[in-house]
Amino acid sequence: MGGITERVELMEPTETGTPEPVASYRTMTAFTPADEERRRGVRRMKLTATGLLLLVAVVYVLAKTAGHAGAGAWTAYVAAAAEAGMVGALADWFAVTALFRHPLGLPIPHTAIIPTKKDQLGVSLGEFVGENFLSEDVVRQRLRAVGIGSRLGAWLAEPEHADRVTAELATALRGALTVLRDSDVQAVVGEAITRRANAQEIAPGIGKMLEKVVADGGHRRAVDLVVSRAHDWLVLHRDDVMVAVEGGAPGWTPRFVDRKVGERVYKELLRFVTETRDMPAHPARGALDRFLTDFASDLQSDTETRARVERLKGEVLGRGEVQDLIASAWTAVRSMIVAAAEDERSQLRQRVRAALLSLGSRMATEPKVQDKVDSWVEGAAVHVVTTYRKEITSLITDTVAGWDAEHTTRKIEAHIGRDLQFIRINGTVVGSLAGLVIYAVSRGLGA
Repeated sequence: MGGITERVELMEPTETGTPEPVASYRTMTAFTPADEERRRGVRRMKLTATGLLLLVAVVYVLAKTAGHAGAGAWTAYVAAAAEAGMVGALADWFAVTALFRHPLGLPIPHTAIIPTKKDQLGVSLGEFVGENFLSEDVVRQRLRAVGIGSRLGAWLAEPEHADRVTAELATALRGALTVLRDSDVQAVVGEAITRRANAQEIAPGIGKMLEKVVADGGHRRAVDLVVSRAHDWLVLHRDDVMVAVEGGAPGWTPRFVDRKVGERVYKELLRFVTETRDMPAHPARGALDRFLTDFASDLQSDTETRARVERLKGEVLGRGEVQDLIASAWTAVRSMIVAAAEDERSQLRQRVRAALLSLGSRMATEPKVQDKVDSWVEGAAVHVVTTYRKEITSLITDTVAGWDAEHTTRKIEAHIGRDLQFIRINGTVVGSLAGLVIYAVSRGLGA
């Protein structure tokens, strides 16, 4: 239903006492073609009711005339019925007219109820809706009767419906990721990770993890890899080791002595690495196990070690490279999610579709799941109506208060006026019958 705005000139007094026009606007609901058709129906019923009133008036005059002319006793009965019919018709005409305007333009008290009491009616209507339609019990009963859980489950269990929901979710996800600014999200992600890391001490957790790794022997693969790569590097870089040893020798020692020392150091180093690689029970491996065990214990219980780890954590998190890495993670994640959402055959969409079908099947067949969904829906609806009941009912009262009184009266009359005209017709008929019965009974008792 559309709305139109009418400009109204109001007179408002100024400081000098001279009233000046002030422009204000009042909103009125526009008449639709259906409303115009209803108004034509109301006019036809008004003519019918008025015609019936004129008919009984003519019958009354004719009956009285015939009675005076000696037509017989029956004329008195007809006159009594017609007279009562006129009274009933006039009374109901007054009652119906008083709803919408002053009868005959006379300012009779308690008439023109709708235009004069429009705002009060709006308030009463809002309170009525709030008390009878927006109460917790009513909302829960109506939603429980609908059976949202089972109906939604049966709908989701259909593959085409699951495909449709999956596509809509993918579209919404792509739209949301497109709207979000990368810089804002990166800042939020970086700040959240940094704050979470700073708020939680990591040394005890690392110590427990390291302790379990050492106890399970999980570190041995890493040791095997390191000593194996170290052996291969020594084999390939013999000359580099020799140069490093010779370069560290004193300048006064002969060259051949430096070379002999370098060869001896290289051979011993290569032998040590080879034995460590090939002997699982090598003393160096045992020493490393004891070191890692002690270090895991210190991470959990030694105050100084834990403090040093926290300082190191702060220094690492504070480095620009780390912050850039955290921020760039969002770009990679977003690109991955958008690509998966756009691809109908992606694992993301396939898993979402399968989850929706499974959820729909469970909701359609399992009463416990249905009850849980119904409870969620009811709880959400109750929260909305109880929290925002005043705002919802104020929508009614404020809307009614903004309507133009005269226009609103005509619109309401167009909707219910036709039925109200039947009251006038019924009043005429019932009044005539009541008058006839009363006259007949009085004549019978008088006889």
